[in-house]
Amino acid sequence: MKMHDDEFVITAAMVKSLVGEQFPAWRDLPLTAVKSSGTVNALFRLGDELLVRLPRIESGIEGVEHEHCWLPQIAPHVLVAVPEVRGLGTPSSLFPYPWSIRRWIDGSTPSPGNANGGGRLALDIARFIKDLRGLNTASVPRAYRGGPLVEWDESVRTAIAELRGRVDGASVSQAWERSLHAPLWEGAPVWVHSDLMPGNLLVSGDHLVGVIDFETAGVGDPACDLMVAWNLLTAQQRRSFRAALDVDDATWLRGQGWALAQALVALPYYWDTNPAMVATSHYVIDQILV
Repeated sequence: MKMHDDEFVITAAMVKSLVGEQFPAWRDLPLTAVKSSGTVNALFRLGDELLVRLPRIESGIEGVEHEHCWLPQIAPHVLVAVPEVRGLGTPSSLFPYPWSIRRWIDGSTPSPGNANGGGRLALDIARFIKDLRGLNTASVPRAYRGGPLVEWDESVRTAIAELRGRVDGASVSQAWERSLHAPLWEGAPVWVHSDLMPGNLLVSGDHLVGVIDFETAGVGDPACDLMVAWNLLTAQQRRSFRAALDVDDATWLRGQGWALAQALVALPYYWDTNPAMVATSHYVIDQILV
């Protein structure tokens, strides 16, 4: 099902032809669609070791080059696997946007509130965030969610109005106001992923083994990477996660605001087209309003 009005329809047959046209060495590898809750890119597994990733919409084009530029600089400094670009595809008569082939990363995506690993997973995610924060920030662009929460205020209030009757508007508005008025980040900008959703995390057993989708990564307020505390973790895991990162009250409150903003803005947009995104958004709201 299409999620966007301007979405390019991508089929396995088209991707197979595209790979054969631009990467003939891989043309005979089996190709299968990958089920994903992602909203910007379509994914296809190519053989056992590769993944084809194609933007569904024009706004995803910039992310292809962004990841190609920055992933090699991130990979050596984090303990989990991140995408490794093996080939860059170019626009053609078959597909109008740049696209990429990456190394396949084994792992499964965790479910909100039901993630395996207990406190271990929370600690692994915290370690990844700390590793990312330690990277050099020179010449790194601002992350998509790297600025102050107030930049999302209009979108959040519009979403709350659109969700009338579907969420407790008064309660989510109060929660949003609390985060919106938290003290601003006064430290230096740090590297952030800025989209730590369950669908962008890969786990195996009780460990985090991979993090994907760095299209919105960059520098900014570290609070935005705390959204994972509410979109994935349980209350107990959340306590372990916060302790591992030693998060102050203001940053924690802004992090809660980022989780709430993402959930509220996503809900009306994906209500009929992305059940996993809708379920995650409801989980966030339930965790914040509990």
